[in-house]
Amino acid sequence: MLELIQKPWPWYVTGPLIGLLVPLLLLVGNKKFGISSTLRQVCSAAMPGRIAFFRDYNWKNDAWNLFFAAGIILGGFIASAVLNGGGAVAISDATVADLKELGITDFSSFIPLEIFSWDNLATGQGLLFMVFGGFLVGFGARYGGGCTSGHAIMGLSYLQFASLVAVISFFVGGLLMTHVIFPLIF
Repeated sequence: MLELIQKPWPWYVTGPLIGLLVPLLLLVGNKKFGISSTLRQVCSAAMPGRIAFFRDYNWKNDAWNLFFAAGIILGGFIASAVLNGGGAVAISDATVADLKELGITDFSSFIPLEIFSWDNLATGQGLLFMVFGGFLVGFGARYGGGCTSGHAIMGLSYLQFASLVAVISFFVGGLLMTHVIFPLIF
């Protein structure tokens, strides 16, 4: 059984499992699938009464989402610390070659340590990637009414035009970052 969960599952298994989660949440608990609102829940629970945006939000109505977020963190820790099997992350040869041209050579971790490390945080490039980039992702998720997975999984299942525009924008932004912006800044 342990061997089954140590290896990556194919897309045709995991995709339908994630897809079936959406109607299950709606049918069982009338809940929407998403994670970007969890920060608002945490702030509302920790700082009640200070800021109207948090004070006027009843975080207890969606407390189940906090358990979901904790499960994501715990699951990620278990997967990386216990179930990783000690093998390297599977990256295509073409991607490795492209990254090596940009000076990224350490593929021993889930993320390129030349970009995402605590040591790199002291550099301007590290601040740009981790702090400013993280702020933009968080701000964009709340401003856009949801994160990438929320729009792609939940919004598209509701046939929301705004989610379709958001998902197309995510892909276009990812392509621009990968092929235009990233080579300029790295």
